[in-house]
Amino acid sequence: MNALLQAAVADSLRPVTKIGEPNGVAMAFFFVFIAITLGITYWAARKTRTTEDFYAAGRSITAGQNGFALAGDYMSAASFLGIAGLVSTTGFDGLIYSTGWLVGWPVVLFLIAEPLRNLGKYTFADVLAARLKQTPVRIAAAIGTLATVIFYLIAQMVGAGGLIKLMFGLTYETAVMIVGAAMIAYVLFGGMIATTWVQIVKAVLLLGGATLLALMVLSKFGFSPVALFAAAAAQYGDAMLAPGKQVANPWDAVSLGMALMFGTAGLPHILMRFYTVPDAKAARKSVFYATGLIGFFYLMTFILGFGAMVLVGPDAIKAVDKGGNMAAPLLAETLGGTPFLGFIAAVAFATILAVVAGLTLSGAAALSHDLWVSVARKGQATAHEQLRVARIATVVLGVIAVGLGIIFKGQNVAFMVSLAFAIAASSNFPALLLAIFWRRVTTTGVVTSMVLGTASTLLLIWFSPTIQVDILKHEGAWFALKNPALVTIPLSFLTGIVGSLLTSDRVAAEKFDAVERRMHLGEATP
Repeated sequence: MNALLQAAVADSLRPVTKIGEPNGVAMAFFFVFIAITLGITYWAARKTRTTEDFYAAGRSITAGQNGFALAGDYMSAASFLGIAGLVSTTGFDGLIYSTGWLVGWPVVLFLIAEPLRNLGKYTFADVLAARLKQTPVRIAAAIGTLATVIFYLIAQMVGAGGLIKLMFGLTYETAVMIVGAAMIAYVLFGGMIATTWVQIVKAVLLLGGATLLALMVLSKFGFSPVALFAAAAAQYGDAMLAPGKQVANPWDAVSLGMALMFGTAGLPHILMRFYTVPDAKAARKSVFYATGLIGFFYLMTFILGFGAMVLVGPDAIKAVDKGGNMAAPLLAETLGGTPFLGFIAAVAFATILAVVAGLTLSGAAALSHDLWVSVARKGQATAHEQLRVARIATVVLGVIAVGLGIIFKGQNVAFMVSLAFAIAASSNFPALLLAIFWRRVTTTGVVTSMVLGTASTLLLIWFSPTIQVDILKHEGAWFALKNPALVTIPLSFLTGIVGSLLTSDRVAAEKFDAVERRMHLGEATP
């Protein structure tokens, strides 16, 4: 009887959706958000005078502020729209993304945050260059960084274009160009100061919106998550609460989990945030704050996903978007009508825009700081030249992002987020760990590890079912796993170890003690 009552409630709450029609509330929230963030950018532009201001916000961000900014940088469209959609259509298996993305943060806290802040300056390649030869490691690091950033950017741009198209009635191409223009403006004029505060505003909006939506869902079930899960099982079967529907192969689950967990510790736009705080203690505290905020948010995605499943229905969600990405907006419309739909859509847009700004800044840093200043100019560029090149790189990367967003119109690009994590986990993370903690590591070992990690990830993704079956519609795939991290992460570590054992690097070994002291005690150490 209870199951029948729940089904009746669900049926009564399924309205004809307004998604796809111009939404006045969404437009109002959109313009308010744009106005606030452009105001932040104007304020930040007046404070952004040096390269350190542009890349690292003058190292003036507090631990609490950086914690919110880290959370804002990390909680992407894939987190908010994607996880809710996966859970609403596949049940339990959608949560592998939540747990995978969350459990990567202890790795960052205990292994990466403090050494990165003490050893680096603007990018994670600075850490590698502290002991190893500048030119080869910076080129290899830039390749891995740009590959990660571009795949991540495509997913965000396509998500933003689709969202604005649905909510404002604009063409897809116009929507992508609007996002690109806003992104370029934030980074070009405000640098890291503007990007940080845009991410903080976005984090507050997203956490507030998700919490409000989750409370509205729970209010339909006596504020009991257990009752919500029971309603899902009653309507769609116990299989929705068990693994196997989305990821049937256990090796696929392990491989995806490895990519999400270790990729977090190699994402260039996340690593770059540790240079904005004044010292290593603040870096550690900011990770602690970010982990709490992100963990709370991912708990909300459980509720949102199952709430959308019960109150909206998988079929209704897929009818609007095959990938299920509109589950959260549809749930908001079901519970709060068109005005709440407009608010959640604007929050989703803010989510995308903040992440895109962080990605663009990290990509620009790789192009300007790692390639131009450190490789082409051998560190001899003036501060004015560095800032000018950084801004040119920002525009170039922004234009590339818009172009790729338009090219990939209509494609299911959810796999690109996990691909970006797989690249980061296979290229950046092993190199960082080996360079920081292993005295015997050599430049040859690190460079071959990074290049092979990036190349093997891209190659195996191309031969995986994700591309060959899902995208190209072939009958089978040469490589069985959808995500290659299970193969490419060990391969990258093995390559780095073997490459280092087969070569010698006297300077790298001699610098290890000094780097180790600085890693633990900071720059002031003699």
